[in-house]
Amino acid sequence: MTDASESPPSAALAAFMRGVERRAAVLAELQAGDAAAGDAAVEAALYAFRAEADRRPMSQWPLCFWSGLLADPALQRRVAVAIPLAASDRLAELGNGPRAAVLLRLAAGLTEDEASQVLGVTIAGYRLALARAVAEDGTGVGQQEAWQRLRDEVQMRIRLLPPPRMSHLARVRESALHGERPAGTPAAPQAASGAAGGPLRARRGAEPSRPHVGLRRLLWALLVLCILAFGATFWWPFPGFDPLGLSKGSWARSAPGIGEVRVEPLGAPEAAASNYDAATALLLHPDFDLLADPQGAEVATGMDFYSWLVADGADAPDAMLPPLESGSGSGADDPPADTPPGPIDDTVHDDATL
Repeated sequence: MTDASESPPSAALAAFMRGVERRAAVLAELQAGDAAAGDAAVEAALYAFRAEADRRPMSQWPLCFWSGLLADPALQRRVAVAIPLAASDRLAELGNGPRAAVLLRLAAGLTEDEASQVLGVTIAGYRLALARAVAEDGTGVGQQEAWQRLRDEVQMRIRLLPPPRMSHLARVRESALHGERPAGTPAAPQAASGAAGGPLRARRGAEPSRPHVGLRRLLWALLVLCILAFGATFWWPFPGFDPLGLSKGSWARSAPGIGEVRVEPLGAPEAAASNYDAATALLLHPDFDLLADPQGAEVATGMDFYSWLVADGADAPDAMLPPLESGSGSGADDPPADTPPGPIDDTVHDDATL
């Protein structure tokens, strides 16, 4: 069957399709694990892209082609590898998403921004997928070395694509450029015909939003139930209905000895001194030192008078006053040491002589 194209193919469109056919063949082969299935997916993607290219600007051609290729059902599953020998054989251990993220980078040669748009994820999510895809395994090969080995093998596959496959892809490209679709050729899913989120929707199915909507509704319902249960712990609107035995009476019946809390008022407080006897109160008195020495207490209370008296008598003593007694312990008649002897009484001396 032959369809006439609305306009002749441009040189830019022909160059773009010629430049992606080898990379697309290697990507589809490694994504599906089978060269024949990969080539069939590339053939369908080329025809579908030719129909969409005229309605899209040139800047959207990579997004349109690669998203359409990855939307093919044959690339949603991969043939298992019995014994992994080559570096690309480890791709079978990855899921469809991480495997596509690696191949868009190594085989398609897209940037992180372009690859994330093809997969319909953020750049952070795309980088996370790459990190998980090249994580270290038990063979002792680091991430950088494993990535380099995989890159070298993918590039070698692109350069050394078998001539029969190249000839077949060239014929398919020319047929697609001129709008000629052979009878029985399957049409590729139009994953990139919508907005930027189209590739992700096409890869996951026709209507992937319904399970997500149902899941969100379930989560909201669970959240409402949790809020209601939390509020019921403070206010139970059915006082006579207690199926779980959460009332206070149920607790008391199920656990003897655990009942309501009794509250009794305390008596009037007693004076602090009533708790001690007289001797203890005396020992704890803050002025115990003064109470134990009454004479010292009397002197202490009259300290201001004695201070005034000492200050007033700081001058020389009056000569008419009798001398103060010394504390040396001698007799009362002994004159002070610094007092000159008085005149000798002749009468007393004469009487003693007689």
